[in-house]
Amino acid sequence: MNKKIFVIIVTYNGSKWIEKWISSVLNSSYSVEIIAIDNYSIDNSVQLLKQFPQVHLTESQENLGFGKANNLGIDLAVQKNADYVFLLNQDTWIFEDTISNLVSVAENNPNFGILSPMHFAGDGVNLDQSFRTYYNRKIEKSENQSVSIVPFVNAAAWLVSKSCLEKVGKFEPLFSHYGEDRNFCDRVAFHYFKIGIVENSKICHDRIIVRSFKKDFIQSKYSILSKVLNINQSLFASYFDALKSVFGLPKYFSNYYGFLKVINLFFKLLFYYIALILSMFTIIKTRQSFK
Repeated sequence: MNKKIFVIIVTYNGSKWIEKWISSVLNSSYSVEIIAIDNYSIDNSVQLLKQFPQVHLTESQENLGFGKANNLGIDLAVQKNADYVFLLNQDTWIFEDTISNLVSVAENNPNFGILSPMHFAGDGVNLDQSFRTYYNRKIEKSENQSVSIVPFVNAAAWLVSKSCLEKVGKFEPLFSHYGEDRNFCDRVAFHYFKIGIVENSKICHDRIIVRSFKKDFIQSKYSILSKVLNINQSLFASYFDALKSVFGLPKYFSNYYGFLKVINLFFKLLFYYIALILSMFTIIKTRQSFK
């Protein structure tokens, strides 16, 4: 195989992972090019990135969020005639055969728009907590039994094909942070691509998931937006599905927060939902752009 693979990383105050991340990519058995988009870090991330001449670095003058920053990297990769882009979080590292195994599956299965490796925790032994949930929701196995087909997998490590990008496009900029990967997966399904997890490919995702009300509200808000924008459903069904989340998400978070915070979350989500109704023209226009 001699495909042009561009590894795209978005950095934001990620200096503690950068050297390990880049070193692991440079040790890949499959030749790749690296594009880094720094989201206006205030630590020494940029200085560390500049120590690696192999990295094509773009310094943003503001924090663009995950999706918009990755879009910049995707644009650069497409301009350089990429066959695939490999989106990789800053708090990960890969193994020698991670990318080669993904590309091998992709080349033999062009109906897959997104392929993900298995996500292990930083210890390299246990599966990442969130990834385990997505992996357990697998729909079926591929014919060769090496790929699990799933409706969604988080974008910590995505190999995305050129043909998928041409039909699906990039991340939707209405999402500033969280939810953009869910929306992208919905659009991938709409365009009849599959999403798969390659079981002989592996990364380590070195993170500790910490609960915070602010983060849970932002994630909930963009979860509702992703439901409204789900082009696999009618507009009415999408809004109804989102309304159910306005009630369902506070109920879920009642396991973690007290009554007052849950009520606060409910009204915040309700007001956000009403704002989405008032913005229906923008929602309809955005949904049409996905087709």
